[in-house]
Amino acid sequence: MSKPATFSETEWQARCELAALYRMIAHFRMTDLIDTHLTLRVPGPEHHFLINRYGVLFDRMRASDLVLIDQHGKAVDPACAQVPVNAAGFVIHSAIHMARPDLTCVIHTHTAAGIAVSAQEQGLLPISQHALKFYGKLAYHTYEGIALSLDERERLIADLGPHRAMILRNHGLLAGGGSVAEAFHEIHFLERACQAQIQALAGGSKLVYPSADVCEHTAKQFESDGVEQIIDMAWAAALTLIEDQRASYCS
Repeated sequence: MSKPATFSETEWQARCELAALYRMIAHFRMTDLIDTHLTLRVPGPEHHFLINRYGVLFDRMRASDLVLIDQHGKAVDPACAQVPVNAAGFVIHSAIHMARPDLTCVIHTHTAAGIAVSAQEQGLLPISQHALKFYGKLAYHTYEGIALSLDERERLIADLGPHRAMILRNHGLLAGGGSVAEAFHEIHFLERACQAQIQALAGGSKLVYPSADVCEHTAKQFESDGVEQIIDMAWAAALTLIEDQRASYCS
């Protein structure tokens, strides 16, 4: 579909990319019916960001289903003033977009493995290569109920600190990045690390832990030169999984 006249080229590109991310999260079964949310800041001085129209399944999300809102949760386009937006999604995502300009894309999920690890006192264990990506780089936020209070934003940001990923206790996972590709990479590895942990614990055998030196070394390897290229390559490869849906999600 060609770009509608009502959107700038920049916004339409962002809409198509975020719609693709929604479809990708659905493809990898990280959805929770119509709940959870993904956001993307649209470039520009206004600090506006896109969020899903509440009620649309992720595997059917289209660029035109996304709602551009400001940091107060108001739709930028008056014609979308009555379009439903997840209130908890606004609280969580606006907090991060306001405080962390480096995280242009933010993903929040409620997967079984993510929720399970969020309920375990020890949190994410350093027992897999995927988990070691987050060694010393993972935040935790104590559960306060459904995130409907704007007051919680300050505590979310304080807990997140300088990190890109966070486990929301008794709730789920959150990850961000400087691009859609980076945010997807973060949530993919965090989700897989949680899945591995739940299965390892279910085995009932004594776990093997790498040394602290190896854990720190591996975490640094995930930040080495060339990682950005790998992240972009991974996102481009993942997009081929929904290539036949492009006409649909970019509409």
